[in-house]
Amino acid sequence: MCELLTAGQMRSIEGRAIAAGETTGLALMERAGEGMIDAILTARPELAAGRCRAVVLCGPGNNGGDGFVIARLLEAQGWRVQAYFYGDADQLPTDARANFDRFGTARIQAMGFPNISDAGLALLRSEFESDAGLPDVVIDALFGTGLSRLAPELVPLAQVWRLGGAAVLRVAVDVPSGLCTDSGHIWEVEGKAALLPADLTVCFHRRKIGCYLGEGPENCGQIVLADLGLAPTDPPASAARLVEMPAPRSLSKSQGHKYDHGHVLTLSGGSGAGGAARLAARAALRIGAGAVTLGCPAEALTENAAQLNAVMLTVIDDAQALTDSLKDQRRNVICLGPGAGVERAATLLAVLLADYSKRGTVLDADALTALAQDKALFSRLHSNCVLTPHGGEFRRLFPDLTAKMDKMPLKGPAYSKADATREAAQRAGCVVVFKGPDTVIGDPSGGLYLHTATGDRAVPWLATAGAGDVLAGFIAGLMARRMPAIVAAKTATWLHVECARSFGAGLIAEDMPDELPKIFRQLGV
Repeated sequence: MCELLTAGQMRSIEGRAIAAGETTGLALMERAGEGMIDAILTARPELAAGRCRAVVLCGPGNNGGDGFVIARLLEAQGWRVQAYFYGDADQLPTDARANFDRFGTARIQAMGFPNISDAGLALLRSEFESDAGLPDVVIDALFGTGLSRLAPELVPLAQVWRLGGAAVLRVAVDVPSGLCTDSGHIWEVEGKAALLPADLTVCFHRRKIGCYLGEGPENCGQIVLADLGLAPTDPPASAARLVEMPAPRSLSKSQGHKYDHGHVLTLSGGSGAGGAARLAARAALRIGAGAVTLGCPAEALTENAAQLNAVMLTVIDDAQALTDSLKDQRRNVICLGPGAGVERAATLLAVLLADYSKRGTVLDADALTALAQDKALFSRLHSNCVLTPHGGEFRRLFPDLTAKMDKMPLKGPAYSKADATREAAQRAGCVVVFKGPDTVIGDPSGGLYLHTATGDRAVPWLATAGAGDVLAGFIAGLMARRMPAIVAAKTATWLHVECARSFGAGLIAEDMPDELPKIFRQLGV
């Protein structure tokens, strides 16, 4: 399991190790420098062959100390290195100052402090315009995880940072300077990003959550991990974890009757509004539910019958009809919301949440709007429910959490999408899947899981009508197979993205369920 840490969690881990005498700050800096160089040469092995040139930007804290180590180690390998320093040497932390002195103060070019001087910027610009050609690598060791404030000095620096285009490898030490380690937000000054985006980000010890949230993925480039040699310890209980590929055995079917694999009841809206529910129903069936029934008003029965084959149909006109339908205990999971209409969703939701059996319940779309409008309904949510809001639905359900998330602090830790999802799940008492390119999944016990559809899992074509309905169906189908709600949510999220990756450009929602058999074969299911 890959943990994602906040800046505070990482500081705590390092601080405990140093206090326990397991390591020293200087040793950690040395290992960080070694890890950076290994990561650079792994990403660009051709750089190991020749005499290359690097520019290292070092900041006023321990991230800058890492930069001085990197500069020294690159020089030892025959590189031509120029280090630039933004800060006051007399105010450097002890370990960073030791590495500043060890590299050689006479060979470090000052950039000015607290404001970067025009002369400093001009000297840095000259690195990209010299007769020696462009530097092969430019390294950002300015702030890293230590930045917890607006840094307007990064705005003019960012213009120089981008010189040379794709011919220059831009590398961030732990986190690109200007990116909030905790939230993935970018500070802006008068509409301009105060950020140094990277092609390669090297995280130390554990990956940082801000690299995977918000604007982090598009500004971190390739994200790799470097070992600091810290003793293995259990991650903080509050640490988020990346959603990983599911174990094939968890998706395999055992012998048994179709109802041994569960029965999903998907509740649809009226005539002309059944498409979303049909998508969810087909997705639930394709992912392995033994049976799926679509419950719709009588007026929509013919329309749905013309569109469905393996999915069964039943008439559910009102609350009493749903109450009667729930007497069949084989219907162990209900999916409500896609195309239901808010008024109908509220009526049916009152029945579902009064059901003593607390069977699996996946709520999406109109069901979430109905929940947001009725606090009494919200209070009846139980641990076998899954809510799947996108950003707008989350805002309606949890306006106070959204307000906290939208407020970017000028200093200190930020309140992130991950924080909001955790708090929402605890408040609701059930699993919450906060959808987006950075989907965050929270469970009521405080567990937090993140799936980012970026980098090698980027799927821009997943932004298509009906994709969320398919995800709701995937979750319902897996829950019908007796998969715990949190596991079903994580597994469905991974498979949802994998289907889109497999199909590729031109994807529409109907394509995703039909891509599942191919994915299952690739997984060895």
